[in-house]
Parts: sequence; C-alpha cells; structure tokens
Amino acid sequence: MAPHPLMAKAAQPVLGGPEFLRLLARLSDGAMPASSPALTDRLGQWVDWSRAVALSGALGGRLPEPGEAAEAVEDVLADCVQAHTSLLASISEDAETERLLDLAEAAAAPNFASLRQRYRVLQQAIQTATGRLRGRLRDQLVQVSPELARLAEVDAVMEQTLTPREHSLLATAPAVLGARFERVHGQPGWRAAFRHDMRTLLLAELQLRFHPIEGLQDALRSH
Repeated sequence: MAPHPLMAKAAQPVLGGPEFLRLLARLSDGAMPASSPALTDRLGQWVDWSRAVALSGALGGRLPEPGEAAEAVEDVLADCVQAHTSLLASISEDAETERLLDLAEAAAAPNFASLRQRYRVLQQAIQTATGRLRGRLRDQLVQVSPELARLAEVDAVMEQTLTPREHSLLATAPAVLGARFERVHGQPGWRAAFRHDMRTLLLAELQLRFHPIEGLQDALRSH
C-alpha cells in the first residue's frame, strides 16, 4: 500500500535541509564542506540491522486500532506555536548573551567560555522543547486514526535512528563559533557581527529541529 502523502514529509530526517551546514561552513571560513549529501540518501549507511527491522515493521505492520482522543488537537497545535514563539524570543532577545558580550568586549584577551556555555544552554532548551512537542504530537496522532498511528510509529523509529547523528552535527556548532570568536574579537564591529552569527546559527538549529514537528502538525490538521 502506498504511504500516506503526509507520511513522507513528517517522517523526513531532521537533517534534510542544508542551511545549518552552509552556516557552519561560512562561519568556519570554508574549513567545513559547504554542502552534504541529503540524509535520506545516506540513511542505509547509518541504520543498524535491528533498527532497520524496526523501521520495516513500522512501515509494513498491521495498523493499530485508534483509541479515544486524549486531548484536543487544537491544544497540541497551540502548544507548538507557543513553544516556537518562546524559543524565538529566547534566541533573538537574549539579555544574558548581551551581558556576556559586554564582558567580552571589555576584555583585553578573547575568552569564549561563558558564551559557549550560554550557547549550549540555548541549544538544550531547543532540544528539550522540540523533543517534548514531537512526543505529544505522536501521542495525539495515535488517537486519531490507524493511518496516523502508523505515521507516529514511523516517526518514533526515525527519531531514535537519526538522533545520534543529529546530535553529533549540532555539537560542532559551539566549537565553530568559538574559533570564529577568537578570529574576530577586537576587530571593528566584531560584536554586532558575532552576535548576528550566534543568533543566526541558533535560529537555523531551531528550524532544523522543527522540521519533523511541522510535518506531524500537517498530518493532524489534515484530519
């Protein structure tokens, strides 16, 4: 049976878009490749046998029976909007980062340690919120229909399979930013430029992590 048209979108790997990789390449002054093969083309290299079997079972197994809706779809979708808005504000209007940049600007020697820690705090906030939302959306999909319950199962397997690779990629961002900080510190206009780079990279990560969430939301809205 052909997959539901929304299943293909919602189950897409989180690393599908190249924007985050392009930003890393630019900020590292070309030390990283500007592009990478689409993760879907490399999925077979990364999925071990046991997880491949689990994915195959999710795609071809018997459709589960729907249950009663545990919560209104509108509540889940509203939670996604609120969380995205809150994360956008925490990245774009971050007073703590501004304070740390004040200290860095006044320092004679560059020291990225505090800014690195702040970046990781914001990364963790994005990861925690998006993981929670993705789980809530899957829980709701299971309650709607057998078809969407299968989509939720596929998404769960995809998340389990690809999360280690995703984390490995995202973990390179603080090091890339740190190297750039060392290069530009003290140059004319460095503070505004660096703040822009830090903000842009976090926004790209937010977009990347919300990609599967948007697919699951589309599936819910279609029913």
